[in-house]
Amino acid sequence: MTYDVLKALHIIFVVTWFAGLFYLFRLFIYHREALDKPAAERDVLVPQFRIMERRLWAAITLPSGVLATGFGTALIVWNPVWLSMPFMWVKLGFVGLLWAYMALGRRILGQCQNGELTASSMRLRFLNEVPTVILIAVIFLIVLRDAVGWIWGVGGILGLALLLTFAIKRYQRARSGRTTGDGT
Repeated sequence: MTYDVLKALHIIFVVTWFAGLFYLFRLFIYHREALDKPAAERDVLVPQFRIMERRLWAAITLPSGVLATGFGTALIVWNPVWLSMPFMWVKLGFVGLLWAYMALGRRILGQCQNGELTASSMRLRFLNEVPTVILIAVIFLIVLRDAVGWIWGVGGILGLALLLTFAIKRYQRARSGRTTGDGT
């Protein structure tokens, strides 16, 4: 296997890993919101979300994370000079954060499967943005190969996140003011 093949496999599994993370946390949001629906809807939606969450975790998210990390490790073993560059250590720190996020996702998945989901929809929405910030930071880091350049990318996305947070809160406030007793 050549270095370029390893790199291609690493990129492929990074993409599928992030796709799994993005969708898994979105399913958690839908699951949480389904718990607040009338019994007839809830009794249909919640079991379906449990199946989808479990399958996504087992078939895509976890295997992709393992393979992306494995192929990334193989790239470093093939070319250990990367470890002498500060940006690589920052990237590896982000990979560690991503695995911590995975552990949190596994915990939330367990709560969903056991009917013990305690996180609010809003909290899950914020958690859903974590891999986006990590992805942007790592892409800037890899493209710029600068241990500090990623800060600009993360700063920009955090600024955008603050604006979105403000907009979401305003929308929720306006929506709750318009809601009538019949739910419209």
